[in-house]
Amino acid sequence: MAKHLKPYPPEKKGEHLQLSTIGELKEMARQVRRDIVRMLVKSNSGHTGGSLGMADIFTALYFKVLKHHPHQFHDDRDYDLLFLSNGHIAPVWYSVLARSGYFSLDELNYLRQINSYLQGHPTSESKLPGIRIASGSLGQGLSAAVGAALGLRMDGKKSDVFCLMGDGECQEGQIWEAAMSAAHFKLGNLIGIVDYNNLQIDGEVSEVMDVEPFADKWRAFGWDVFACDGNDIEHFIDTLETLRADDARTRPAVILATTIMGKGVPFFEGSMPDKSNWHGKPPSKDDGEKALAILGETIYGDF
Repeated sequence: MAKHLKPYPPEKKGEHLQLSTIGELKEMARQVRRDIVRMLVKSNSGHTGGSLGMADIFTALYFKVLKHHPHQFHDDRDYDLLFLSNGHIAPVWYSVLARSGYFSLDELNYLRQINSYLQGHPTSESKLPGIRIASGSLGQGLSAAVGAALGLRMDGKKSDVFCLMGDGECQEGQIWEAAMSAAHFKLGNLIGIVDYNNLQIDGEVSEVMDVEPFADKWRAFGWDVFACDGNDIEHFIDTLETLRADDARTRPAVILATTIMGKGVPFFEGSMPDKSNWHGKPPSKDDGEKALAILGETIYGDF
């Protein structure tokens, strides 16, 4: 059982870590993948595939792209905001939050334990730094991001709001209501990032409920659309820099980031006939040891 009941104490926050080179970012992404595997094995619960698949994007965001600082999480400054709509990939978020200084790495030992700050889906109830809203009821995150983007504009802030979503999640009608609202209100400070892996818990997105032509749908709803290899950190950063180059943009933008579920560990990456096998199950102890051996130790060290 986890040891925590009270809101996370600010004095336990770590140092703010920023990385400058692609090599450093790749090394951190590998460590984040190690964190994910170790958390899931310890808890014997959680989502492996999407968490590993999004490790490169989360690493790029928190250690290179976002204007943020863990020690001023609640300050009234021009910091960027991030919302994770597909909350089941929380392990990757918890890892980068801890690694960038929002809370102690020791907390990663308590994923999904009773009274832990790190629940299976992010929760705001524990007041954990870095988490603004509870998420995981799919389809809701973009609506919250629209509200935040409107609020920042009303306050005269120059920050951007990022909303991460899954492609299967975009089968939800609320996503498209929020998308329509974002275009109507000309929210150029809103950036969506879709984990575009064509997999969800019941199989391939194209078989469960096809979302294609996906890019055309976003364009039809008034969004600018960009695409990148979501497992290529440099390509993702270049795409974001291109997107943000226009300081006067008035249209929301979405990046369709093609990823591989389970990226980094070949036997998690899926094979026919059930490519979504690792979507919602944790590795066994043996699988975890094999995965860690493949990933290899990094300069950043395990928690």
